[in-house]
Amino acid sequence: MMAGETRIWTPIDYNAEGKQSDCLRLPYSSDLSAYGWIPIPLVCIKNGAGPTALLVAGNHGDEYEGQIALANLARTIRPDQVAGRLIILPALNFPAVAAGRRVSPVDEGNLNRLFPGDASGSPTEMIAHYVSEILIPMADLVVDLHSGGRSLDYVASALVRPGQTPEEHASLLALMQSFAAPVSFVSDGTGGGGLMTLAAAAQLRGALALTTELGGGATLSREGLALAEAGLKRVLKDHGLLPNVAVEAAPQTRFMTVKGHSAFVYAHERGVFEPAAELGEEVESGQVAGHIHFPDLPTRDPETVVFQSSGLIAARRFPSLTNRGDCLFKLMVDLGAVPENAHHA
Repeated sequence: MMAGETRIWTPIDYNAEGKQSDCLRLPYSSDLSAYGWIPIPLVCIKNGAGPTALLVAGNHGDEYEGQIALANLARTIRPDQVAGRLIILPALNFPAVAAGRRVSPVDEGNLNRLFPGDASGSPTEMIAHYVSEILIPMADLVVDLHSGGRSLDYVASALVRPGQTPEEHASLLALMQSFAAPVSFVSDGTGGGGLMTLAAAAQLRGALALTTELGGGATLSREGLALAEAGLKRVLKDHGLLPNVAVEAAPQTRFMTVKGHSAFVYAHERGVFEPAAELGEEVESGQVAGHIHFPDLPTRDPETVVFQSSGLIAARRFPSLTNRGDCLFKLMVDLGAVPENAHHA
C-alpha cells in the first residue's frame, strides 16, 4: 500500500460554513470516457467550532439501511442544528452501490478489505486512501453503517474494535450504549476484515469508530433503518454535534463479544444449506447447526455441521446454495463485567 497524494478531488470546502452537497470525483479512464470520473455523493454541514463526525454508508453496495438513513439525515438537518461539522457519504463505494453488489464492478474491490488504501492503486484502493488520509484525520467520531448484504442475515447490532487503552475501550463501549442497538459487541475482526477495515483505519488515526450490522439478505429492514436513524441522532447529540435534536431514550444494550475462529461455522462442501437454528437463538457447543445437501448426488447422505462453541447466533448465511468455505453462522457470547463509565457517553 502506498501513501502518496490523493488523485480524488471535490469542489466542497470542508472548512466552509453551511450545507454543501456535491461529490468526490474519482478519476477513472475507460473505453468510453478517457478523462472521466466516478461521482461519490458527499454532503458537508458545518456550523462554527466543534467536533467532526464522519458518517459513512455504502461501504458495501448491497447494504441499504445506512444508505437511506444518511440520505434522510443529510436532507433534513439544517446547519443551525449542528455544532461542529458533519461529513456524510451515504454511498461511499458508489460503483458497488449502483450495482447493488458487495464489491465494485469496476475492479472487484471490496472496500472494507482495502484500508488504508493506495493513492495510485485501483479505484477502490483510491477511495480507501482518500478516506484514510483526508477524511479520517479531520474526524473525532466515525460511524460506518453496515448490514449483512446478500450473503448474511444479522441481528440488529453495533460493534467496535477493542480499545487500545482502558480509557479508549470504555469510550467505545459508551459509544455503543449511546447508539443502543439490541446487541453491541466487541470484535477484532477475526473472520472478517481485521486491520483492513474503515474502523481499523479510524482507530489507528485516533478517532472513535462505531460500525453497525442492521439486517441482511440485500433487503431493507424497517427495524434496521429505524435503529440507524434513532441511534445516529443519539450518538450525535451525546457527542455535542446535534445538541438540541430530539432523540428517543436509549434502551439498554446487551454487551457481547466474538471469541476467535470457533465462533464461526463454515461449510466444508458445496451444496444446499439447511439450517437447524435461527438468527438470535442461543446454542450450545456440539449442537447440530445444519446440513449440507447434495441434489446432484441424491443417494449421498447430507453433511452435518455442528457449532464449535456456545453463544447467541449473531449472523446466519442467507442464500441456501453454499460453497466450501462459506460462513454459515457467527456466534457471540456475553462480554461480562462492563466498566461503569461505559454506560455514560
